[in-house]
Amino acid sequence: MGSSPVKGPSPSYRSSWAPGRKTSMPQWNEYSDGERIKILRGKEIRQSDLAEMTGLSLPTIQQAEQGRRLTLRTLMKIAVALGVDTSVVLGQQAPRRSMDRADRTTLRDLSQTVHDTAAGILPDAIDDVPSVAELHETAAACWDVYWQGAYMEAAALARPLLVQAAARLREQSAAGRGEMHGILADAFRLAAYVANLTSSRDLAYAAIGHAQHAASLAADDLRQALVLSGRAWVYLRDARLSDALTFAERAATDIEPKFSTATVGELVAYGSHINFAAVVASRLNNRDRAEDYLSQSHAAGARMGREHRAHGTVFGPVSATTQAVGINVALGETGKALALISEIKPTHEGALSTAARNRYAMDKALAQADARMWDASLETLETALLADPKWARHQALPSVIVQRVTRGSTARLRRVSKLVGTAPPPVSGFLPATARTAL
Repeated sequence: MGSSPVKGPSPSYRSSWAPGRKTSMPQWNEYSDGERIKILRGKEIRQSDLAEMTGLSLPTIQQAEQGRRLTLRTLMKIAVALGVDTSVVLGQQAPRRSMDRADRTTLRDLSQTVHDTAAGILPDAIDDVPSVAELHETAAACWDVYWQGAYMEAAALARPLLVQAAARLREQSAAGRGEMHGILADAFRLAAYVANLTSSRDLAYAAIGHAQHAASLAADDLRQALVLSGRAWVYLRDARLSDALTFAERAATDIEPKFSTATVGELVAYGSHINFAAVVASRLNNRDRAEDYLSQSHAAGARMGREHRAHGTVFGPVSATTQAVGINVALGETGKALALISEIKPTHEGALSTAARNRYAMDKALAQADARMWDASLETLETALLADPKWARHQALPSVIVQRVTRGSTARLRRVSKLVGTAPPPVSGFLPATARTAL
């Protein structure tokens, strides 16, 4: 088996390729195996570097890229070195959108940790297993990184958090196991969120499933609601809108508090959950339900007075208003969205997490594009992309916005298109609101 050549389809024509770009270029499976290896290697890794990384000889790497010989052993070593599944090298699935080799390796490692931890497979020796209090602090720090929009850093931090939480759970007395299951649920949920944002669909489903199991063992109603909402988000990104709405509604109603006695933490959880239910309802174009949930979201935010962070999420009056912009855009209420935008000041935006502020910028640019405020839309989008290029790498919405802008400064449109990594749209280009369904 080790010496049997592994063959894939030959290309019908040649051209450069970049994940996620919508052009007339060949599909990923139309390249040869050798061409795919060369593309995945990129300019930053030389053939000699790949040889060193794999432990293979330089002639072996050269022959693999020339399509002359690719044994199963060579295929597996190259795939591991480049941080992809063998199916990607063989053209059976395309690489993740906008990811370099380091990103792919980080997600591959996270996937292994999620599956191993869920199966109870831990390193033989873990030095200095943190205390429960230390793990609470670590989990909070991991969520801070996530809400800064540093998703790959959050993925890297989720791995030791999972291992350490599982190790502490193994040593914990019966009285404290519920609390540890709660921390483990948070760690799995963090992994699911990162996977969902990077379109690692299988990992997102697996991680949120493990989070649900851990939350049930924790016997914590709030954590179970958080996981339900997380599952709804996975469904939303997978275009399972009806299922997403079912879980989003259930997550919110399960923890609906009495406003007169609710704690800040309870309001954060409820407000963010009911707001997300409004998001899902808007994607289904269920106007009445979306507006009802928005009303409840605004009421929760007003009760809080300002933004607060709790349970791995952030919510307050500014979050309620900024997220209402995107909801109104999805419902086709461009005028309402622009009216809300006019009420939001830079000082208000400063109260948001980095990720929430970036997302609001996308919704704002989308509203401006729908109102044919071409240059304003491009300016909003360009400012956001330049301010946080690492966050922007994992977003699909910028390319949607670029395709909606059919007029405006040609120079700026070209600059923004280059930042997004897509070709400028034709003058007649336009994408309907339904293009946001699975974003």
